[in-house]
Amino acid sequence: MIDIPAGFLDLLTVKTAFASIATLQPDGSPQVTPVWFDYTNGKVRVNTAKGRVKARNMSVGSKVALSIMDPDNAYRYIQIRGTVTNETTEGAIAHIDSLAKKYMGKDVYPFHNAKDVRVIYEITPSAAQTMG
Repeated sequence: MIDIPAGFLDLLTVKTAFASIATLQPDGSPQVTPVWFDYTNGKVRVNTAKGRVKARNMSVGSKVALSIMDPDNAYRYIQIRGTVTNETTEGAIAHIDSLAKKYMGKDVYPFHNAKDVRVIYEITPSAAQTMG
């Protein structure tokens, strides 16, 4: 695990920035999706529903990359490469609700679907590059 440069921690902890997460398809081609995220205990956490493309591409041990652009300055960003080190459904509904609060100002995620099984993927950073 690496330390995120202090001058860019605001993109992970203060600002409401989206991340673009790159995963690898079974054929090795990249796939990129914008996602909500949070940063806890040195790890980036993303939440999705089982069956979605990014969920099919991620499991413990998967390599991913995230690009997080400053919403106030498109020329300032951080790229984080890392490994999925945990995958859990435990607490995933509460987690998506907390992300809805961060990104939408709503206490409850407004798109809950009883058929969805929510999953939290925890990513341990192994490298970071910054600009700006």
